Amino acid sequence: MRTYFYLLSLLAFFAFSENTDIEEILTENESNFSLSEKSQSQVNELSTEKDSLLAEWKVVVKQVEGLKIYNEQKRRQIKAQEERLVTLAEQTRQVVVIQRQIPPLMERMADSLEQFVNLDAPFSLDERTKRINQVRATLSDPKVTASEQVRQVLEAYNIEREYGRTIETYEDAIVIDGEEKVVNILRIGRLALLYQLKDQSQAGIWDPEQNDWVEVSGYRIPIRDGIRMANKTAPLDLLAVPVKFQGGE
Repeated sequence: MRTYFYLLSLLAFFAFSENTDIEEILTENESNFSLSEKSQSQVNELSTEKDSLLAEWKVVVKQVEGLKIYNEQKRRQIKAQEERLVTLAEQTRQVVVIQRQIPPLMERMADSLEQFVNLDAPFSLDERTKRINQVRATLSDPKVTASEQVRQVLEAYNIEREYGRTIETYEDAIVIDGEEKVVNILRIGRLALLYQLKDQSQAGIWDPEQNDWVEVSGYRIPIRDGIRMANKTAPLDLLAVPVKFQGGE
């Protein structure tokens, strides 16, 4: 009887032990499942994070490539600007040299212009002399810029040049045979400088050889017509007028 009881107790012990192991195994499995789910969740999160980082990396790579292109463009621009600065520095140096040469050059040009007017036929002398004096006043004025000085000198030269291509008439007082008389002057370019008395009774021409006015006959009507043409009271036409050149007619 005692032996039978002992066997029952032993069986009960083993049965209880087996049930305990099964529960522990089930509990452990549940725990493992839970850990597996957490691990999978972490894996999913890491995968999502990886995809996000990869996308960010691709964006950064594109930005870097863009910056490389931008930097290369800037390097080329900087190089071009540096070369431009060298050129500007050289030009500035040349400008300084030219600026130093401008005043004496303008003075020489003014002297040449004055000498030319003095040797030229004596037409519009007051106007031409006044222009030269204005140029000299400009060259002597420290407030006037070099560019303005050059402009006025060149303008004076251009006006003198235009005299050779125009026809004009004006009233002036000239000395004829030692007597001052008011006459009508007719200038045909620089080809001929003529005069005619107000009553058209006498006409003449400037003779550069004699440096004086010389009376001519037979040209009263052509000179009168030329004066009308210059006054725009008659249409332009051919004129038969005397011409005096240095060294002869």
